[in-house]
Amino acid sequence: MTLMTSIDPGPSGDLRIAPSVLAADFGALAEAVRGVTAVSDWLHVDVMDGHFVPNISIGPPVVSSLRRHTDLYLDCHLMITDPGEYLEAFAKAGADGVTVHAEVDGIDVVLAEARALGLRVGLAVNPDTPFEAIDPYLEVVDLVLCMTVFPGFGGQSFMPEVLPKIRAVRQAIIERDLAIDIEVDGGIDVVTTPLVTEAGANVLVAGSAIFGATDPAGAAELIRRAAISVTDG
Repeated sequence: MTLMTSIDPGPSGDLRIAPSVLAADFGALAEAVRGVTAVSDWLHVDVMDGHFVPNISIGPPVVSSLRRHTDLYLDCHLMITDPGEYLEAFAKAGADGVTVHAEVDGIDVVLAEARALGLRVGLAVNPDTPFEAIDPYLEVVDLVLCMTVFPGFGGQSFMPEVLPKIRAVRQAIIERDLAIDIEVDGGIDVVTTPLVTEAGANVLVAGSAIFGATDPAGAAELIRRAAISVTDG
């Protein structure tokens, strides 16, 4: 079954700001999303099962609700033990892309099934997972997500020890002439944005730094400017 998505993610490698709804007010989620739409490229949706990570968040019904309120590309990060069981549900709900973890079993099959559903596919790795776990999949994914915190909870501090891995992914992409985005998630704000951008990341996921700010749209724009200051420099 193929469920083609309708939203173009944009050219690989372009700078993208992706606010994470995990940090938004779930009681006014549509309003929160509308407040940052003009300054956002993607919307990041963290899905947690309480097993792969020690927290439970949202699932396909919330993605379906978001789809009715936004035309932004829905970038769904599946922090779950059995992502293959839910791929079709997320595709039907309106997800545009799904990112699954290299740390789960059967990743080759999961990536192929997601592609067959018309989803854009990504591979995520935890901070302590080495580049070697990513390397075999670079030719078959659209995105690599380097977690800069251990997944499960928002508001954690950025881990600079992940920067060499981001650089390794970027170097491999350049050497193999691949069209892949490098996404980072965890502790991303105006201070850490230049670090990850310099290392090679181009998709910046920020939760607390945006939705926890008095002016979320202004905060997102400041993160974009911090990234541009590196790429233009």
